[in-house]
Amino acid sequence: MRGKDIDAECVLETGELGVSLKKGMVALMGSGELTATMVEVHKEIFMRLGSDSKAFFLDTPAGFQLNADQLSRKAVEYFRLKVGHPMSVVSFKSKDIPAFEAEQAFRMLKDVDYLLVGPGSPTYALRQWRGTPIPEILIQRIESGACLVAASAAALTIGRFTLPVYEIYKVGQELHWAEGLDMLSHFGLNTVVVPHWNNAEGGTHDTRFCFMGEKRFRTLDSMLPEDVSILGLDEHTACIIDLDREEVSIKGIGTVTLRCRASKRTFLRGERFPLSVLSGRDAGAVLTEKPSEIPAVTPVSAYGEADFLDTVRALEVAFHRGLDDDAQDAANAVLDFDSLIWQAQQQKENLDYIPQAREILRQFIVLLGMRLASTPRTRRECLAPLVEEILALRTLLRENNQWREADAIRSCLKRVKIEVDDAQEGAQWRLVS
Repeated sequence: MRGKDIDAECVLETGELGVSLKKGMVALMGSGELTATMVEVHKEIFMRLGSDSKAFFLDTPAGFQLNADQLSRKAVEYFRLKVGHPMSVVSFKSKDIPAFEAEQAFRMLKDVDYLLVGPGSPTYALRQWRGTPIPEILIQRIESGACLVAASAAALTIGRFTLPVYEIYKVGQELHWAEGLDMLSHFGLNTVVVPHWNNAEGGTHDTRFCFMGEKRFRTLDSMLPEDVSILGLDEHTACIIDLDREEVSIKGIGTVTLRCRASKRTFLRGERFPLSVLSGRDAGAVLTEKPSEIPAVTPVSAYGEADFLDTVRALEVAFHRGLDDDAQDAANAVLDFDSLIWQAQQQKENLDYIPQAREILRQFIVLLGMRLASTPRTRRECLAPLVEEILALRTLLRENNQWREADAIRSCLKRVKIEVDDAQEGAQWRLVS
């Protein structure tokens, strides 16, 4: 039992045995978990957890790869140098490891405050975790206040179903879903998670929707039960589910898509909304519609001094503003964006998110093409709707014998170099130089 000197605040934060009642977080990342795009996301989570939180990297999804230990070392170095937080490795490459090593891994996971699980094969990871205490340990740790960061392949495993990416995309198996860990259902989310939602590596072929492409993914979507939603994560984008606050926030440089049979909703970076939105209980609630901070445009010539991602975001803002107000500004933003990517390639910096920048540039070009397609091709085509309405008014005035007003309209049009001729079939107009 607790001593009488325990204060009220401690009573609220702990149970009878001193166990924290504060729930933790699940951070889902579409990719880029060890790149510059996610540094601030990792730091923000550690600020919530505390500077003394224990961070681990679990190597199971890549356990079959010859470079598995190299990936683990990369994660440790990334957190030491970029995030500024120590990280250790929980090694559970296979369920066939010696019993002592397995128990050691389970013991470490029971102490974790921050667990990162990332690249590899989702179906391989599932085969190794099934029948072990790992899924239940992770749920218990999240319930006790820890944060699970599931990125890329690992993000595919924690939903109700898992997309067998390699088996379909590389081996050619029939379209199908595999049973997932279904960890999210423990927190009220009946969903599947699909990273690499906006992948563009295919170049000449569609590799969106985690390399499936639209046609195949449409079929996969139809194979899911009616009550299962899809949470699509753009690359270099994080969806942070804060269970204690019952709130979701979007970080990184892309978007997150919630897709159900009857609807689709896209959340932009910087948005916050209640957890009930993801669970389908409150489809309309959004706390922050758009990010409040809009970075100023940094000249591309200053690249190297300015942050690459800040420049990307600023040029996005400049492009969309130009698209609405000034076509020349939009064109300048496209040219500056192209220069930014070219310089990054030449300097061999920011290589991890150059593909993402290329995808944004492609979207710019598509939007420009759509805007041009919807723009009148000639001056006459542009003016026609207005002039026809004015001439209809003039015709009505003439029918009412209001000749002075009708002549005034004709004179007005002439001053702006539009000549009107009254013919038997009605008023005709033409532009004059």
